[in-house]
Amino acid sequence: MLLYRWLIDAVNTRGSAKALVYRDTYLSWRGLQHRVERRAQEFGSMGIGQGHWVGLMLGNVPDFAILALALSKLGATVVPLDPTTGVRDLSLILEMAPLRALITRPRGGTDQGAPPPSSAGRGRKGASRIEPESRRRLQGTLLTCSIYRRDEDPPGPAAAVLITADSSGDPKGVMRTEENLSENCTNVQRSLEVTEEDRILTTVPLYAAYGFDLGLCLALRYGATLYLEDEVSPKRIVKILREQEIDFLPGTPPLYAGLARLPTAKTLRTKRARFLATGQTLGEATSEAFRLRWGPRIISFYHTTEAGAVCCDRKGLAPDTVGKPLEGVEVRLEEPLGDGASPIWVRSRAVATRWVGSWSSVAAERAPGKKVPIGSVDAEGWLRTGDTGRLDKTGRITLLGREDDLVKVDGKRVALGEVEGCLEAYPKVKAAQARVLTDSMGSSMVVASVVCLAKCAPEEIIDHCARNLAPYKVPRRIEFCDSLPG
Repeated sequence: MLLYRWLIDAVNTRGSAKALVYRDTYLSWRGLQHRVERRAQEFGSMGIGQGHWVGLMLGNVPDFAILALALSKLGATVVPLDPTTGVRDLSLILEMAPLRALITRPRGGTDQGAPPPSSAGRGRKGASRIEPESRRRLQGTLLTCSIYRRDEDPPGPAAAVLITADSSGDPKGVMRTEENLSENCTNVQRSLEVTEEDRILTTVPLYAAYGFDLGLCLALRYGATLYLEDEVSPKRIVKILREQEIDFLPGTPPLYAGLARLPTAKTLRTKRARFLATGQTLGEATSEAFRLRWGPRIISFYHTTEAGAVCCDRKGLAPDTVGKPLEGVEVRLEEPLGDGASPIWVRSRAVATRWVGSWSSVAAERAPGKKVPIGSVDAEGWLRTGDTGRLDKTGRITLLGREDDLVKVDGKRVALGEVEGCLEAYPKVKAAQARVLTDSMGSSMVVASVVCLAKCAPEEIIDHCARNLAPYKVPRRIEFCDSLPG
């Protein structure tokens, strides 16, 4: 009930102040509470309550915040999900996470509820279809709530279960407790001095840990005004930054690169700018281009789904690093690997210690005598992040790569092995190799080298991937070759 308690605290202190702004409409804290109470009553009438896990398959819209808070009031666990989740991944999520309900918005003229019958057996781990027991429309909306019958109990208490990818590319549900969420907010506030006067613009998805932690949770915890935006257009974003005098922006390097390319004659009038960049290395080029164009310096930030906020470069003077660990967070680097990069481990009260995932991953985690798997916690509370880096003399950390083949595209984890497996499943493809290209301004995309068995067009292969992978995993370019690069 943590999120709901934060709401009540904000109502008591901020009552009529703006709580949530979306396009040309806004809700005060009291107005937000009123909407939440109505939805909580509706959920209760459906049999949703204490301990139930409920998926929210929504983007950055007010309904996401309202429904999450209503579920929190009932003691249910919020499971944010990407609305573009593919059929295979959704099947795996429904198998690993005992969802009592899944709330979706119509897409393409149909309701996105349970996966269609054709999804059965399509995943390489045998994902199968799970049928909803019933479906009903939420009052006054186009949202559909699919109810599932679940005989098993959830694996433990959690305020939220945030979905990421394990080392194989399969969905992994990180179980964040109330203590994890609260401690993460405290760690960020100590470093970035968040107050009720702040205006937080969230363009990164609320269903992703970064947006959930530094958007929704941070605004609720400190009574700040949350501006939601689901149209990630540089012109649209800069218009909001200017007109609303936004002073807190969790973003990504590609977002800032797009803003830096916009022509302008005026810098931003932001006195307490804290514009954060995470998901991949910010870089000197993007940082300096943005500063020259708009004025504020960007703060490099290091955040993971399992650990929450880890490091930041508070003054924005070292964009090639992610700065120093936040107060309350411990970071250690192991002995360097063959490429000179050291595995990064993190320990804090914000680190999640439990998760749900594929059976093979769970078995590997629990196998006696095995090395701690990537994304898991050892007996002393240290999380093996899977990221690698180096520590300089000033105590700043530079991220260098991964221990596995996971990469970041638009701030989301992509397993290159999963992309290659999808490519090689196409009948005309003999072998494939995927990689990520990142330009000087931080924009990245998946590119694939392919050896074919028969003549085919790049569009055929891309269409095949689009039918089987989430959009951000689909290769943007296909390069044909006689043999794969060494």
